[in-house]
Amino acid sequence: MDQQKLPNVTLAIILSCLGFVCCCFYGLPAVVLSGISLIVLNNDKKKYIADPERYSNYSAFKTARIISIIVMVIGVIYLAFAIYKIVQLGGIDGMLEEACQVYADQGIEMPFCD
Repeated sequence: MDQQKLPNVTLAIILSCLGFVCCCFYGLPAVVLSGISLIVLNNDKKKYIADPERYSNYSAFKTARIISIIVMVIGVIYLAFAIYKIVQLGGIDGMLEEACQVYADQGIEMPFCD
């Protein structure tokens, strides 16, 4: 019997890498993308468990799963930190006031600052 590759491993690796890049956007895209990656990988795991001799790239599957979990943890930590900072500054309005103050100190006028 010819061995096949698990169908969604490459997609999961791409989603995880995109999630890692998107960690800087307050962590939410990283959590979403790595979550999708883990769901897709869970489907592949079921296929592999049903017929292990049929698939050849289980090591790539394990690598993709580890990357997804790492990105998920980084994203959750960054998201928690972002939420903490927003609450600490008094919500979105406080965060905007802080940003306006920083820009004003540097002599930069921003259109959303009064």
